[in-house]
Amino acid sequence: MKKLCILLLMLLPATAWAGGWMLDGSSSDINFVSVKKNTVAEVHHFTSLSGSVKQSRATVSIDLTSVESGIGIRNERMKSMLFDVSQFATATITADISGLDTNSLNIGDMIAATVPLTLDLHGVKKELKTDVIVIALNDGLLVTSRSPVIVKAADFGLLAGIEALREAAKLPSIAQSVPVSFQLRFTR
Repeated sequence: MKKLCILLLMLLPATAWAGGWMLDGSSSDINFVSVKKNTVAEVHHFTSLSGSVKQSRATVSIDLTSVESGIGIRNERMKSMLFDVSQFATATITADISGLDTNSLNIGDMIAATVPLTLDLHGVKKELKTDVIVIALNDGLLVTSRSPVIVKAADFGLLAGIEALREAAKLPSIAQSVPVSFQLRFTR
């Protein structure tokens, strides 16, 4: 009986994306780095994420009102001036994961891949690619960025928002592109 239980646990990831998977928002992160004054880099993240995997398509929703920079007034300015959460409260990432062969993964195994995705941010959709590592866990799958995804403000109509932030904070500059990294945990 003990051997059968161990075998079943080892086969858990073999069903991979076949069924419905949910994003564990409490143990998942999406971070981005902004640079001001050409030399000061700061890490920010979102505290509210949700998502799922169904039929080889992963969807992650980012509640933009949950942006956390460590400074309250900057959070409020980013919400209103940059993201315009009154109109665009959510950003959505949709990824085609049909190319990820997770069926042969045992607990602790990992695969690296490049995944095509669509980022819907500020009312604009853009096709991007991301390099990921997928690790089979005993209770799910962990998907992490192997390298950051560069998001350009100009691609999403966010330049005016960056300029408004720069003026409000009386800064000489704020970078118009940000590297984004992530760690996403999916469970059944």
